[in-house]
Amino acid sequence: MSRLRLTRLHATCFFCFLFFVVGVCDAQQSGINSPLELLDRLAVQWVLQGTIAGKQTTHDVQAEWVLKREYLRLREVSREKDTQGDPAYEAIVFIGWDAQTQEYACLWLDSTAGNGLSAQGIAHGKRSGDSIPFLFTISPSDSIHNTFAYDRRADTWKWLIDNESNGKTERFADVKLSRAR
Repeated sequence: MSRLRLTRLHATCFFCFLFFVVGVCDAQQSGINSPLELLDRLAVQWVLQGTIAGKQTTHDVQAEWVLKREYLRLREVSREKDTQGDPAYEAIVFIGWDAQTQEYACLWLDSTAGNGLSAQGIAHGKRSGDSIPFLFTISPSDSIHNTFAYDRRADTWKWLIDNESNGKTERFADVKLSRAR
C-alpha cells in the first residue's frame, strides 16, 4: 500500500514537473521578448488623449490582430466632428513584423490625404526596449518620426510624432493611450 502511494506521488510530481517545463518552453517559444509580444500589449481598445497639431483631442483606438496574426490593425477615430458631422480624423494603421529585415513595418492610411498607398506611407522601425520608433521618409529633406512607447507599469502607450523638414524638427503630436473602460 505504501509503495502504491509512493508511485502515485512520483507520478504526480512527474506530471507537475512536465507541466512546468512545457509552460516554460511555451513562454520561451512565444517569446517574452519576441517581436510580437510588444504588439500584443497594444491589441485592445484605447482612448487616445493629448495634443495633435497644437490642439487637445480625444480619439478612440481599436487594435486587433488580423490575417492570421500577420498584422496588427489599428482603427483610430476622433471624437471631434467635422462640419458634416463625420469624425474630423480617421485612420487605419497596419503594423507587421518582417523577420528577414528584423524590423517592423507600418502602413498608415488616414483621412488627411489620399497618398497613403505609396512608399512614403510605409514606415520602418526597429524595437528599442519597449518602444518602436517608426520613420516615414516623405522626401530627401522631409520625414515623420512616429514613436510608439509602452509603459509597462502603467499599461499605457505614448505616441510621439515629430515632423522633420530640412533638418528642423517640430513636435506634431504628444498623446497617451489608456485602456478604454
